[in-house]
Amino acid sequence: MQQKDPIPKVQKRFKAVVDHPELFLQAEVINGFAHPNVPVILDTTPQIISTNYTWGLIPSWAKDMAFRKNTLNARLETLHEKPSFHGITANRCLILATAFYEWHWNDDKGKSKQQYQINTTEELFAFAGLYDQWHNPSTGEIMHTYTMLTTTANETMAYIHNHKKRMPIILKKEDELAWLTGANPVEDFGFPYEVELVGFPVEKG
Repeated sequence: MQQKDPIPKVQKRFKAVVDHPELFLQAEVINGFAHPNVPVILDTTPQIISTNYTWGLIPSWAKDMAFRKNTLNARLETLHEKPSFHGITANRCLILATAFYEWHWNDDKGKSKQQYQINTTEELFAFAGLYDQWHNPSTGEIMHTYTMLTTTANETMAYIHNHKKRMPIILKKEDELAWLTGANPVEDFGFPYEVELVGFPVEKG
């Protein structure tokens, strides 16, 4: 994922204020497996851009932090079946970004790959996410974590992500509030719901 726009532009776009500007993550590339604190907007505080939410959801009942490596993403189709997301499907958030990355497999086993950068027609956009809180029994710390929802790939992403044919749920600008408020059930945001995407091969540097 990519998030690199300056704070004033982000605040203007989402009509919200960053809670801790010194912690606002700005980077060309963000690796989810590093479990970064990516800026999010919660349903409970839509006027605030929160900087203390970590990518990789840890359910309140999890025993340790290792759980989060399995919950960077949440499949929309099985959301209500997974214990990890039980009771939090109403805990909605916007995950802010400017672009994201995915791999195209050039062969059946993925030994040769081409990375793509994917953009929308909006300079800034939001992924659909869910969040939770976890109490670390070892340190007493309260951790705020989230997961990104995914759905069946549209035509563009089916070509790029040809191995699994999945894509994150990217919200249309006019639907961001409907997502946050729960005005529409989560199922309404699965494919064929989609935004226009454009993919660019990333040159190897």
